[in-house]
Amino acid sequence: MIRALHRWPGLIALALVTVLALSGAVLSIFPAAERLSAPQADPGLSVAALAERIQIAYPGVEQIRRAPSGRITAYWFDAGTPGSAVIDPATGRGVADVDPNRFRRWMTVLHRSLFLGDGGRIAMAGGAAAMLVLAISGVALVARRTGGLRFWFTRLRGPLAGRLHVEIARVAIAGLAFSSVTALWMTASTFGLLPDTRGGPAFPEEVSGLTGVSPSGVALLSETLVPDLRELNYPYPGDATDVFTLQTDRGTGYFDQGTGDLLAWADLSGWDRISETIYMLHTGEGAAPVAIVLGLMALGVPALGATGIAIWLAGRRGRLRIRGNHPASAAETIVLVGSEGGSTWGFAATLHAALTKAGQTVHVGPMSAFDPGRYRKAARIILLVATYGDGAAPASARGFRDRLAGLGAPPGVPLAVLGFGDRSFPAFCAYAEDVARAARDGGWAECVTYDTVDRQSPQDFARWGRSLGQAMGIELELSHRPVAPGTVDLTLVSRRDYGAGVQAPTAILRFALPTRTVWQRLTGAGFARFVAGDLLGVLPEGSAVPRLYSLASGRRDGFVEIVVRKQPGGLCSGQLTGLRPGDTVPAFLRRNPSFRPGRGTAPLILIGAGTGIGPLAGMIRANAQHRPLYLFFGMRHPDSDFLYGEDMPGWRSSGRLTRLVTAVSRGAKPLYVQDALRAEAAEVARLIRDGARVMVCGGRGMAAGVAEALTEILRPLDLTPASLKAEGRYVEDVY
Repeated sequence: MIRALHRWPGLIALALVTVLALSGAVLSIFPAAERLSAPQADPGLSVAALAERIQIAYPGVEQIRRAPSGRITAYWFDAGTPGSAVIDPATGRGVADVDPNRFRRWMTVLHRSLFLGDGGRIAMAGGAAAMLVLAISGVALVARRTGGLRFWFTRLRGPLAGRLHVEIARVAIAGLAFSSVTALWMTASTFGLLPDTRGGPAFPEEVSGLTGVSPSGVALLSETLVPDLRELNYPYPGDATDVFTLQTDRGTGYFDQGTGDLLAWADLSGWDRISETIYMLHTGEGAAPVAIVLGLMALGVPALGATGIAIWLAGRRGRLRIRGNHPASAAETIVLVGSEGGSTWGFAATLHAALTKAGQTVHVGPMSAFDPGRYRKAARIILLVATYGDGAAPASARGFRDRLAGLGAPPGVPLAVLGFGDRSFPAFCAYAEDVARAARDGGWAECVTYDTVDRQSPQDFARWGRSLGQAMGIELELSHRPVAPGTVDLTLVSRRDYGAGVQAPTAILRFALPTRTVWQRLTGAGFARFVAGDLLGVLPEGSAVPRLYSLASGRRDGFVEIVVRKQPGGLCSGQLTGLRPGDTVPAFLRRNPSFRPGRGTAPLILIGAGTGIGPLAGMIRANAQHRPLYLFFGMRHPDSDFLYGEDMPGWRSSGRLTRLVTAVSRGAKPLYVQDALRAEAAEVARLIRDGARVMVCGGRGMAAGVAEALTEILRPLDLTPASLKAEGRYVEDVY
């Protein structure tokens, strides 16, 4: 909700807000420029002395004004001809023309009304309101991203566009909100929507009838200093019933032109002071430093707009466009998608096309938009659900479980859940299973029995489609062709081979880093941003289903590196291990934020075996801050498959690796990595007690053995691997 509240005002009112901000930034310069250029009065100079100097220079003076910048102007008549000038208070003579800068006047009208009169004023007020909504929602979104307001200035990670957007926002957001509020106040005042308390004192009914008093003969003018002056108006020449009018920072008064006596006085009201303060702070008149600061903050708006659009476009690229998609309120079949990488949307498009061909009206949308109240004509709801990481909700399904649980009694519409995943991962379709279980527990009727699709299998999808068709009483053939993700050709630059002596050919493959485009730099798309532990998707020849490999390098390393073991009959591993320097392979990048070292300086315990060393080696290489890092690595034989063995001494001497413990399964005394953990139980327990984070990478069997060993080691501490997972201190990348 907050994200939508932030997105749409920004997209809809972007041009208006940008004009408002840029014109405001330009206008913020003028108060400071006026302050620097205008002759300033001596702080001890009285209004009486100033008035006499001006009257000597211009006998027909009618009005003296002092601007908040300190600029003094006088207006007079000389033989019936009006005159005006900026006054040097030291001499009382004019030194500059009163007429404002023509460009400043043009920019002021643009800023206030777009040259459209009252209609333009209302439009600019709408822009200010949009900016206020953006500022308030932006505060909530920044706080959500940083982990709370107290972490407002914490270090950011992610695509460049997102980081720039937040970095600019958290500096400028306060100024933009303040400018918006004051602009709305001033607009409301202009249209008479605020109380008008400005009345001043009542004009005196009786005067002396005398004339000719000099300013020095008026006590109030002698007591008032020029820095407090706002305006002094002389009586109309020849009218003995007229009076002097004095406006100061305290209030307004009238005094007799013949005796100099004060005839009436009224102090400024509290409301007047509030209104004047808001005007001063918004325009910078009298507060030039504030104007400059607010102007600089306003300059962030175009950058916020550009980065915001980049973020929005990058997000839309992950969702497949489906032609003929009916509104949710008019569809018989509602298909909701929970996807992280985007591939599940392709299955949704295939299902939409087949159901439409069968005469159905279909709506496809994200699971995060789940709202049964909108599905007025729905006969069924179908959920296509992928799983993210270790059983978490994918990006387009966030918030779905909460909405499902908050429904109370389910509507009389049956539900079908189809999970998507890879059986080689322990958390295969875990989130889809969780959703199906929650629906059953909530009393939802099943349209078809819960089922799964393994590794994007078209055969599994077609089998499930036939079951769905039978339940609907229609012929439904789902012929899905997986949409190949966009790839780039990676060129192999070097390889290191291991494992021949233990009949397990393994290679460390290093590819050249692809060139980044400007768009990729902004959005983080492609290979513009990645770290060790992210996933490299490779499309082997003869298959449309990509294989994923954990990256052993980050962007800062300047290359793309993976560790591959040749599997018997393995299509992709066979092709990769057969590459030679200069060969290319089509590949793409997929983030894996659930497998990260995390922030802070707490020790890291890295545990891996075989090719599981890949991402762990990349994390060691990236440990330039010398965070305490302990590696437990299992291999078959040190002379054959000690992956990265030649790099370890350098990493240890440079402080990137604190300690290395190896386990050799084909040595004189076979040991596995879990045995190495038990042998170092006291040290492992101490590190975990001190806050260490555990990261495990490798095969499922190894991971299960590690979890069992750690359960034994942690028992005296009343901890378990499960409790560490709940704290975010135990993460796995298991295949």
